[in-house]
Amino acid sequence: MTRVNLITGFLGSGKTTTIQHLLSQKPEGESWAILVNEFGEIGIDGALLKNRGAVMKEIPGGCLCCVNGLPMQVGLNMLLKQAKPDRLLIEPTGLGHPKQVLALLTSDVYQPLLTVGATLCLLDARQLSEPRYAQNDNFRDQLAAADLILVNKTDTYQEEDRSAFFQWRQANAPERPYEFIQQGAVSLDVLDAPRLNLPELPDSVHHAHAPKAQSGLAALSLPNAQGWRRALNQGQGYVSCGWIFDADTCFSTAALLDWVRLAPVERVKGVMRIVEGTIVFNRQGFDLKIETQAVAPVDSRVELINSGDAPWNELQSALLKARIPKP
Repeated sequence: MTRVNLITGFLGSGKTTTIQHLLSQKPEGESWAILVNEFGEIGIDGALLKNRGAVMKEIPGGCLCCVNGLPMQVGLNMLLKQAKPDRLLIEPTGLGHPKQVLALLTSDVYQPLLTVGATLCLLDARQLSEPRYAQNDNFRDQLAAADLILVNKTDTYQEEDRSAFFQWRQANAPERPYEFIQQGAVSLDVLDAPRLNLPELPDSVHHAHAPKAQSGLAALSLPNAQGWRRALNQGQGYVSCGWIFDADTCFSTAALLDWVRLAPVERVKGVMRIVEGTIVFNRQGFDLKIETQAVAPVDSRVELINSGDAPWNELQSALLKARIPKP
């Protein structure tokens, strides 16, 4: 039997970083697998989680709960058949709804194969004070589905942020277990937290994704002879725009970081090649986390997400200018 945990949380709450911490504690001799889904088409989390000691399956460009969950079933079946993992961690997109995923995992067809453990929800409590997050149906439903709430990024909180969490918990889930954590640092014990007898979860809000048009901006998602391409996705009031560059493309570190800091969007996430090797960046609002690595990446990829449209063409022009000319 494969033990499985769903790790949810809204955009920028720290799901991927938390999974990295969990992977670093994987018991020797155990086989783990990760099924990750992203709202954007490019797929950044797969690049962040690969080579971490687990078998990876990535499903970009939507959410696992869409339509009838077929992409998830295919990915899940592949992992169970090929990897036969002792433990499976599932990370839905930050815009995903947990109900359909949990319904599939607990369905009759998977009962002989899976032992479903606690659903963990990452929460940045600062978002509770912002109506665009606190009033978002998926934000609320992810918290409603949580067996354990991991209140993350506490090193960035003011006292009012902690108060906002306790007020929310008192009003919505006074008995729900929680842990305050920093930068996704959790112990392996959270995966064995008990599943609660939660009330029936609400249904997801309909959020069909826009069809991929082959004209205008979306046409730029076609392969590009200059070594890069762009991809767009939208749904639930959010728009993502991502770029992927070939392995020969290198970026100026200073110019790239200026672009990351100044981009007028809510979310920026990327793994890019620089002269020194690799730079990994993750920006949510004004919070920016940067890491450098000596080894160059297989390719460079970056994804922006915003609530509503953004000047994608201008952002693209500035990003292209940050490239170092090829010899």
